[in-house]
Amino acid sequence: MKPCEELLKMQRKSMLTIAIITGTLALAVGRALPAQDKYTVKVPNGLAFSEFRGFESWQVVSVSHNGDKLAVILANPVMINAYQTGIPGNGRPFPDGSRMAKVHWNTKKLETFPSATVPDTQHDVDFMVKDSKRFADSGGWGYGVFDYNPASDTFSPGTSADKPPQGSDAKCGFACHTTVKARDYVFTNYGHR
Repeated sequence: MKPCEELLKMQRKSMLTIAIITGTLALAVGRALPAQDKYTVKVPNGLAFSEFRGFESWQVVSVSHNGDKLAVILANPVMINAYQTGIPGNGRPFPDGSRMAKVHWNTKKLETFPSATVPDTQHDVDFMVKDSKRFADSGGWGYGVFDYNPASDTFSPGTSADKPPQGSDAKCGFACHTTVKARDYVFTNYGHR
């Protein structure tokens, strides 16, 4: 074999090896990247998931069981401090900057203890934020619902097809919460510790 032919053969092998390595790395990186950054999701004309960054580590206010869903209600430090001073039971409103998250899960029976009902896949997460200027027309509160799809591990804004129906603005929860106007539109009591 002539030196030129051998050099061309080596170059082709090198290029093929580079192409295979590049393709393998692209597949590996593609699988390693998350399908969605949940903090980019936003209700049209409403709340953004990013306004609640870090909610996963907020303190628990209470838990609830409604039909076939279990939920944990979380609050940021501003709202926890307000709860600890007696709000809303003392008739005072929550301060601006108060934030709540309510994470809902579908339920299942615990395999090792069948009489226990436990969380299964996440269903959605609801958010509330107190900002009396921004949300003056909804009692000072903004609301948002984000449905979770476990198959794709993604969130999307709630829609009018949800139960209860969700509008495409920050007032989607206001109509439901008017029944607790005297409690500054908040249903949940702070659970005793």
